[in-house]
Amino acid sequence: MPPLASIPGVSQLWERTLGSSEVTVAVLDGGPFDLAHPCFDGCDLTVVKPFWLGREGAVEIAAEHGTVAASVLFGRHGGPVPGMAPGCHGVLVPAYSDVSVGRDPAALVRALDTCIDAGADIVCLGVCGLTDCADADHLLAGSLQRAREQRTLVIAPAGNDGGRTLCLPATQPDVLVVGAHDDDGRVCKFSNWGPAYHHHGIVAPGTNVTGAAPGGGTVTRKGTSVATPIVGGVIALLLSILRKQDRDGDPLAVRDALLASARPCTAGESRGEPERCLAGRLDVPAATRLVLDPESDARRWHPQGWRSRPPRVSAAFVFAGSGDREDGAAADAAQPASGGGSGVQQSGAPALDGSDAGVVVSTAPAGPGVSPPVYALGTLGYDFGSDARRDTFKQLMAPVTIDDTVVPANPFDSRQMVDHLSAHPSEARSLIWTLNMELTPIYAVEGSGAYAANVYELLTRLLAGEVASSEDPNYVERVAIPGRLVGRTVKLHSGQLVPVIDCEQLRGLYGWQVNKLVGAAVAAAHDAPGSADDELVATNLREFLTKVYYDLRNLGVTSADRALNFAATNAFQAAHTFASALAEGRALDTIAVEKSPFCRLDSDCWDVRLRFFDPENNRRATRVFRFTIDVSDLMPVTLGDVRTWTEAT
Repeated sequence: MPPLASIPGVSQLWERTLGSSEVTVAVLDGGPFDLAHPCFDGCDLTVVKPFWLGREGAVEIAAEHGTVAASVLFGRHGGPVPGMAPGCHGVLVPAYSDVSVGRDPAALVRALDTCIDAGADIVCLGVCGLTDCADADHLLAGSLQRAREQRTLVIAPAGNDGGRTLCLPATQPDVLVVGAHDDDGRVCKFSNWGPAYHHHGIVAPGTNVTGAAPGGGTVTRKGTSVATPIVGGVIALLLSILRKQDRDGDPLAVRDALLASARPCTAGESRGEPERCLAGRLDVPAATRLVLDPESDARRWHPQGWRSRPPRVSAAFVFAGSGDREDGAAADAAQPASGGGSGVQQSGAPALDGSDAGVVVSTAPAGPGVSPPVYALGTLGYDFGSDARRDTFKQLMAPVTIDDTVVPANPFDSRQMVDHLSAHPSEARSLIWTLNMELTPIYAVEGSGAYAANVYELLTRLLAGEVASSEDPNYVERVAIPGRLVGRTVKLHSGQLVPVIDCEQLRGLYGWQVNKLVGAAVAAAHDAPGSADDELVATNLREFLTKVYYDLRNLGVTSADRALNFAATNAFQAAHTFASALAEGRALDTIAVEKSPFCRLDSDCWDVRLRFFDPENNRRATRVFRFTIDVSDLMPVTLGDVRTWTEAT
């Protein structure tokens, strides 16, 4: 296509603003980004090092994909690639390099959470994870819900598979989907479409788009992933004007304005299939009038009108550290600044293969270089990392007798491994211990410090509890792991890279012994007001624990998620407190977390509320339990007692 200035309405926006530092736009795309390219000279950009990707060599196409998207958004005017909103503050987060997001969906969630916690108004994704189902998994759905609550707009490409192919996260209704049309306004044949995109998607210029080539020069590319930053740039410019006018516009409302003002395609432009055009073609002049004209009927298309964004909790950043530039000079580390923040400028941007990795991780008081805390729930597992390590265990483990036949040990048999580690505790250090979610490893767990041997001994006991019979009193259903992310990854035997959690102490390493808990709760229910059948209480409690775990399932990195996970563990430990609710036949309805209005000095406090209802009587008052959790320390702690009250339905 011709330069971006030829898009109707863009030049008129540029006459009013090239973007404001008060507006933060995140690019979540392939990495590493080549910020040494001259088009980025003087730009206000911050690179976040992705601890979840490890340090393997990057795939060239991933680096180009991300660099092109960043240049379309932030390329300075007067340079080789004039971008859409070069005056905005940019946060660049590599979501993939050698590891495909489709193979590691947890990487997408980690990257998206990073953008949200970095204070992004807009997140432009360059990710299309093919799926057979429009529904998102619980982790991704939770991350998108956080984005919505923080008034962060997520924009994703429709994908380039030429049909009704589904891509995540584009299928999600909170996401603004972007398709592509050519220079003549016809929807590109490769641009995905269909009912999953129709009501929250828009098509924009997506062919012959000029972007920065890694190493210098320019390239011309097409696709929905280059149309996405164009749409993101338009929204960033509109938000910049609103901020300049002291109108703290809602990015989600601007999204709605773009959809409402989109121009329907003609039969020729939609190639005879109207659904290809999604909600319509991007119409910058119409969207500008709808958003900026105070006399327009903008409030008709957004029932809540313009809303101020909720105040963001300040986050602790660990950015890309010093790296090596091509000329051998050291680049300065990116540091957050007040307001919109300032990051690496000009060609001295930090290399993504430089020093220790980091991420926006916590609202707890911390600073660059502080290892972020984690409080995660899941199941324990182990890995060997290589065939050689597996074979050493096989040779060292004692053979077993099966039906009077002696056979070599099987190191993949968890029961045999528990027996071996119990007899040879030092061997536990030679395993890669993993914390798993739905059989997928999300962290590697390592013991360190003076109590490392005790940590591995406890991990062995917890693994023994997991492989015990489900009727065994010592059966462990799940574990809670507190620790710190150390900025390293380990490669599992499958090739997957997982971040490492460092556990220096036993405090908080906890196994959910369900059978013991059920027995205690049943006994407590006998003393509760009213009466209930023991089996009913036991069934309700098991359902309660299952719902708690699956409703709260997350990676345990942000302050809110650590509070939720500890609340789940605390609820487990104090389940007899809920005996009266369970004895009354109530069921868990909702779980919510919000910043606590009361807290101690230099602490980080969150209120967690669990609401129970009567599934057989919807007129009966609901019962609410509330925890206040302080997550400022490695080990979260409950403030005060568990409070309970009833509320009218």
